[in-house]
Amino acid sequence: MSKVIIVGGVAGGMSAATRLRRLDEQAEIIVFEKGPYVSFANCGLPYYVSGEIEDRDQLLVQTPEALYDRFRLDVRPHHEVVSIDAENKKVTVEHNGEVLTESYDKLILSPGAKPFVPPIEGIKEAENIYTLRNVPDLDKIMKRIDNKNPKKAVVIGAGYIGIEMAENLKHRGMEVVLVEKVPQILPTLDEEMAASIESELEEKGVKVLTSQSAVAFKDKGKRVILEDGSELGTDMTVMSVGVKPENSLAESAGIALGLRGGILVDEKYETNISDIYAVGDAIIVKNQVTGDDALISLASPANRQGRQVADVIMGMKRENKGSIGTAIVRAFGLTAASTGLSERMAKSNGLNVATVHALGKDHAGYYPGATDVTLKLVFNPNDGTLYGAQGVGEKGIDKRIDILSTAIKAGLKVQDLPELEFTYAPPFGSAKDPVNMIGYAALNIIEGLSDSVQWHELNNELEKGSVLLDVRSEAELKEFGRFPDSINIPLNDLRDRVDELDKNTSYVISCRSGQRSYIGERLLKQLGYKVKNLDGAFALYQTVKPEEIEHV
Repeated sequence: MSKVIIVGGVAGGMSAATRLRRLDEQAEIIVFEKGPYVSFANCGLPYYVSGEIEDRDQLLVQTPEALYDRFRLDVRPHHEVVSIDAENKKVTVEHNGEVLTESYDKLILSPGAKPFVPPIEGIKEAENIYTLRNVPDLDKIMKRIDNKNPKKAVVIGAGYIGIEMAENLKHRGMEVVLVEKVPQILPTLDEEMAASIESELEEKGVKVLTSQSAVAFKDKGKRVILEDGSELGTDMTVMSVGVKPENSLAESAGIALGLRGGILVDEKYETNISDIYAVGDAIIVKNQVTGDDALISLASPANRQGRQVADVIMGMKRENKGSIGTAIVRAFGLTAASTGLSERMAKSNGLNVATVHALGKDHAGYYPGATDVTLKLVFNPNDGTLYGAQGVGEKGIDKRIDILSTAIKAGLKVQDLPELEFTYAPPFGSAKDPVNMIGYAALNIIEGLSDSVQWHELNNELEKGSVLLDVRSEAELKEFGRFPDSINIPLNDLRDRVDELDKNTSYVISCRSGQRSYIGERLLKQLGYKVKNLDGAFALYQTVKPEEIEHV
């Protein structure tokens, strides 16, 4: 009978434990968890803060008793493994002040990641600073809220958890300021896609400060000093500036570490020490798009890794193929999601990159309740390789990014996207889904039918002498605003008024979404005019550059 010890529960550890039991009824399986809860929904923690999740017990997925009853697992919370004797295959465990040892045949490490808290002046003296990674963290936050009734909150870090905390603290009735060091929120997204989420946060009353960071805390945390010298008053601060691998146990055991202290594992999840494996947020994986080492702290990969390492231990053929980092976040009424590489990441990796945006509806536009879906595709313009995708909208973003994630994982290319078949009825989608449409748009670029100008390239094109041609209607210009120094010829009038244009002039053509401007581009090119299409058109440009739009 084999004996497997698992260090750490939650996603990776418990997936490994339950899979092992399903494969081997006779194995002795012990799970050591240093905290009080071995299986909890850490992704749901922010939603308990606002009361959207009402019952705290809903966050506790499994208890040791339930796991024993169903799987005969020996699950021991409040047991911290403090050292590993790899030569003799033993671990040392501390529990309630006592020290015990336990032998193993196979050892699985699933220690997870811990919040990164920078060494900011005054942070140790502060009495109102919190992180949110587990249920005890949540309990501390709720104790503060229930006992102190805070009115003002500062969230430092505008990644996924930071945005979720800002939203839920605002729902709780607090005045919330969200602080992010880089020039945009959601740094895993590209700037123009994150802009809609930033606007949504501001509209819902969250003050967003970008290109700022906290440099000091004063008055036991009641004042936050920012790098420009300004101050924020706060009753509580949530630090959400990222996580780092929990690697202390592995490091002390001589297990090899790599990128930012992550645990190095091979394609079988085995470390450099025989019979010691590792899964979850603490390990280094391969980014499947670039092949580079990456740390991807997400629940789905951790669960998959836990199941796979159990299969490996049982002699089944499984391979750690890596991850592409598919993630989603809600900010009040909007959703943002991404998969694979952003444009910025793709370019920094030296890839040949083209991008295209498509604006569609979550279901048929004529059916009540249709809302905008904005997609961005990052791809190779030579062979159509898909690098990444992003989406923003009220509804249907998860569906589209899940589809594009599957396409990337499956090795599909731009040329395959128009061929994908989706269920269609007016309440659910469109006959030509936004995924199909962005595939068509990208294919037009690959095949040379369209030449695009990105939103951040427009001013440079105009400075070089190009003229912006807006083919929206006059009513649209009056209602939504217009580009400065542009000329307006509605698309339906373009054929009759084409003589107003100069074949010696280069034009950048735009409409609201890019569809009409593409039609205009094809028309003018066939008549001998020099034309490029403004990708994403007016709708995208006004989102990221609202200050440049003229309103009559």
